[in-house]
Amino acid sequence: MSMHYCGGMSTPSRPARIGFLLTQLGSLAAETFAARTRELGITPGEAGVMRILGRQPGMNQRELAEKLGVAQSRVVALIDSLESAGLVTRARSSADRRSQELQVTEPGRRILADLRTVAEAQEAELAEGLSAAERRQLSALLLRLAEARGLDADVHRGYAHGG
Repeated sequence: MSMHYCGGMSTPSRPARIGFLLTQLGSLAAETFAARTRELGITPGEAGVMRILGRQPGMNQRELAEKLGVAQSRVVALIDSLESAGLVTRARSSADRRSQELQVTEPGRRILADLRTVAEAQEAELAEGLSAAERRQLSALLLRLAEARGLDADVHRGYAHGG
């Protein structure tokens, strides 16, 4: 007999709705994050690229496109925007002159620090009402589900869908 969800409890008469609840929370998180990144002058997609480049300085555009699961032309547009805002630079690779290495600038590092603050505040809001132990458990369970489905915990699937 499968168990179902009803007002916090699973019952035989109502589905658990895990997917629905995850979608609801994911939509809320995405909307909130988008509003907060707009306040910083960047899009959520640009924020994700900044985070990746902050963690992997010197990555080239091809490597970034592969990590994001998008065409290189999409990465070129993202980097063009970040470069024109002064947040990222392209430099010819000394190892391969055909390649452009990507670096976060000093203003970009300040945006990354602001993004960390935004993300930490949002996470605290999303997990409000849970104990520290419950937050750790929820995080571990979500990570386990993501890994079981081959998802990269550092890359939002929305990049591959134009998001």
